[in-house]
Amino acid sequence: MSAGKILLIVAGLFVAGIVIVGLSVSGIYNRLVTLQQATDAAWAQVQNVYQRRADLVPNLVNTVAGAANFEKSTLTEVTEARASVGRVQLSGAGAPTDAAKLAEFEKAQGQLGAALSRLLVVSERYPDLKATAGFRDLQVQLEGTENRIAVERGRFNDAVQAYNTAIRTFPAVIFAGMFGHSVRPYFTAATGAEKPPTVQFDFGAKSAPAAP
Repeated sequence: MSAGKILLIVAGLFVAGIVIVGLSVSGIYNRLVTLQQATDAAWAQVQNVYQRRADLVPNLVNTVAGAANFEKSTLTEVTEARASVGRVQLSGAGAPTDAAKLAEFEKAQGQLGAALSRLLVVSERYPDLKATAGFRDLQVQLEGTENRIAVERGRFNDAVQAYNTAIRTFPAVIFAGMFGHSVRPYFTAATGAEKPPTVQFDFGAKSAPAAP
């Protein structure tokens, strides 16, 4: 076999190798972008449900404030917790990449959830308030929103897990940093103040008679 043919074969193999590597890298890049977009979309849903809860607070506070002698400190706590949520700013349009910032956001949201929980507990002492249709409707909406928050947080963590696993898996781990991909933080497990408020619906229930 002539030297020219050998060079052509080597050149062909070299070009084929480059094409294969290029396609492989392109596939890795596209997959990481897709997973990154999935985390951003999941984060947008988390923000939507948290915003829905924040939007319910003014109506809930106004409704409760109309009850005679309702504890003003409880209303103040809810109002201040909602304001603190608005002060937590996460940079960027997509899902957070700073674990400390996400923890700050989660803490503020947890404080609002805890304040709302205490407000609902206090409202149990006001039968006239519980009998108000507007208050009952707000409780139903709040319960639905809290359930939605739990669902969307779980979906966000699932999306982040898939993304973080992908950028740490060979061969993507070789190119992830080059493409600007880095590990993203999760929501932590809800404990204490981070638990969603317990919403009661026993408006017409009567207390059980005391045991003789």
